[in-house]
Amino acid sequence: MAVKNIDLSKISEEELLNLKVCELPLSIGESWLQDCVEELHSELQAKGLKFKPPCYLADEWLTPDQEPVIGIPFFLAHPALIKLEKKMIIEVEGGNKPWCLKLLRHECGHAINYAYKLHKRKKWRNIFGQFSQEYGDTYRFRPYSRSFVKHLENYYAQYHPDEDFAETFAVWLSPGIDWRNQYKGWKALKKLNYVDELMNEIKDKKPLKPKGEKYWQASKMRITLKNFYRKKRHSYAEEFPDFHDLNLKKMFTALEGKTNPSAKNPHLAANIIKQYKKEILSNVAKWTGERKYIINRLVDKLIKRCQELKLLADKDESLVMLEITAYVTALVMNYAYTGGFSKEE
Repeated sequence: MAVKNIDLSKISEEELLNLKVCELPLSIGESWLQDCVEELHSELQAKGLKFKPPCYLADEWLTPDQEPVIGIPFFLAHPALIKLEKKMIIEVEGGNKPWCLKLLRHECGHAINYAYKLHKRKKWRNIFGQFSQEYGDTYRFRPYSRSFVKHLENYYAQYHPDEDFAETFAVWLSPGIDWRNQYKGWKALKKLNYVDELMNEIKDKKPLKPKGEKYWQASKMRITLKNFYRKKRHSYAEEFPDFHDLNLKKMFTALEGKTNPSAKNPHLAANIIKQYKKEILSNVAKWTGERKYIINRLVDKLIKRCQELKLLADKDESLVMLEITAYVTALVMNYAYTGGFSKEE
């Protein structure tokens, strides 16, 4: 049960972490999220759709399997929690209005799919694939494929037929997108035209399943924020194999003897990686689709190992950044294809 008199913006981080999620005085209606939800509803209305999926605060972005409701992460409902999420996980998924709306449109695609049971239609299966297909822990994607729309990052439409539909719906719904011209000549245009056909068919019809179960509600989560983030970080983090030394020594030069280099030495490999860490994270995340938190842990380990090995860079900083970015990308892509960061022996 929420603690009504507590002001999350005035308590310490330690006090905040000791609160249970269900104790947090949060609501969509009293946060900036309300404007986002109302804008989503306006977009649906502009397309002639009467069904508006109910939204609630949950543990993460989700639409429960075959339930026509949308879960929004609870941490987006208050600035203090957004700040904590950023500190703990590096990035805040949906932490600004444009990003939040993109995610809402995607989840809305799932909700409408479930509300009208569109995935049970033969034509839906012929165009998008089998809804019953299992979700994998990782997926292979083709960055230049024209068979899928591009809405969310990391080529999410290629993950599963249900995600393909949700992403296609999101593009169709997004105001200001001339999808007919943008996807002209793409195989994905067939999917967009089918979604357009479907929405015109159902817009005046009542949903077959108008209500759904709101699973993983924040108001029922009795876990403390401290344990919530401990589990979240653990689920994202990986223990990476100890094979970096050989590769790092190929890129850099080990300091000879027992002399300790100055911590401010601009030629220290660790210092250069630190300097360009933000760019490395952004570039690798962009082209691999992996979470920045996982990439960050890997980069931090490389920095630490460079410090321990006292590695120096005898090349231009831009070349150092290029090599490290390529190396980290290779490791992350290996994970995407095999489920692990380690090399195949």
